[in-house]
Amino acid sequence: MNKVKNHLLFLLYTVILGMIVGAIVWGFLRVMNLGIDFLWSFLPSQISFPLYTLCVCALGGLLIGLWKRKFGDYPEELGTVLGTVKKTGGYPYRNVFSTLGSALFPLLIGASVGPEAGLTGVIAGLCTWVGDKLKRFKREVEDLTAIGLSATLGTVFRSPMFGFVEPIESDKDTVLPKTSKIVLYFTAILSSLGVFILLNKLFGISVGMESMAAEKTPLVQYLFAIPLTLAGIAAGWLYFLFKKLTGALARRFGKYVVLRAVTGGILLGVSGTFLPLTMFSGEHQIELVMENTEATGAVLLIVTAVVKLLLTNICIDSGLKGGHFFPVIFCGVAIGCAMSLLSGVNAVLCAAVVTTALVGHTLKKPLATVLLLMIVFPPKLIPVMLCASAASRFIPTPKRFLTGFSSKK
Repeated sequence: MNKVKNHLLFLLYTVILGMIVGAIVWGFLRVMNLGIDFLWSFLPSQISFPLYTLCVCALGGLLIGLWKRKFGDYPEELGTVLGTVKKTGGYPYRNVFSTLGSALFPLLIGASVGPEAGLTGVIAGLCTWVGDKLKRFKREVEDLTAIGLSATLGTVFRSPMFGFVEPIESDKDTVLPKTSKIVLYFTAILSSLGVFILLNKLFGISVGMESMAAEKTPLVQYLFAIPLTLAGIAAGWLYFLFKKLTGALARRFGKYVVLRAVTGGILLGVSGTFLPLTMFSGEHQIELVMENTEATGAVLLIVTAVVKLLLTNICIDSGLKGGHFFPVIFCGVAIGCAMSLLSGVNAVLCAAVVTTALVGHTLKKPLATVLLLMIVFPPKLIPVMLCASAASRFIPTPKRFLTGFSSKK
């Protein structure tokens, strides 16, 4: 009887946990959007200053550097957070509130990163803290933290299946949780997403990436999926090459946290001044790219995507940290639209295949990649997206793109 009571009580805690996660994610994104509107819509309408973007980014980099020097180099990347939880069964919660600031500030100044990295670190820390306080469920602390992470991912990306699969899919051995735990995972994810949607209906918030409408595509155009997949994989190689270069440069800065962040802010400001679409996470700019593909032109779309791939790594390694999912998705869509202009193939098909190959190559998780991108592209493209994702997973990245430089070189 006590065992059943404990299971029901833990289920109730899971529901409450999911609701709290949904409220935190909504609140974070709400504050982020209000801050971005103030900095990038209201103030520019009041101040006419040609170097506004550069000044905001440079000053923002300075403030972020000072903040990190005091509170530490947070947030950690999503893979690091997940690895820590799997290895230790929890996540440090000493710096939860300072991590919130560290995650929010880069997004406010337009850094080319997404919110998922900061939010997962905060939620993982809070879940571990709650688990430590619930002595009755001491053995379930790791489960509670993992469930909280899944709820966060499922809510941020508005994809319950992605939230469940992403943390457990592995290139070695993917292990499904027991049926009872699967129930807990989806209970938390759905309660989190439910609260997020409710708050959004009541108070409003920018809803993220828009779904693309299905278009009639001649069967012969699907043959272009092969070169489009290769284009996405090539962009993935470029991403890792840039990651290697920016990582090497960041190591040269060493302990000069403030200087590193200011440099990142200046580079962000310069890029944003000449190529505005390289700023921000990119989730809200995808629709702009799709609507203005012909007006933008293939060359500018490719240049924007390449610069954004570089800028995302610059932001992360300079200290303007965040996630890379949204920026990489944007880059895939931009390159796909450029390929559509060059080949005459349907733009949605091109964007879907290139984006899937690019995200799949950087994530190395084929199923999670498709589950993530299902929220953007039409369901009828899922078969070709699965093929592109699988191909991108099994075509390796050249080792010279992955091996770090020595700081002495």
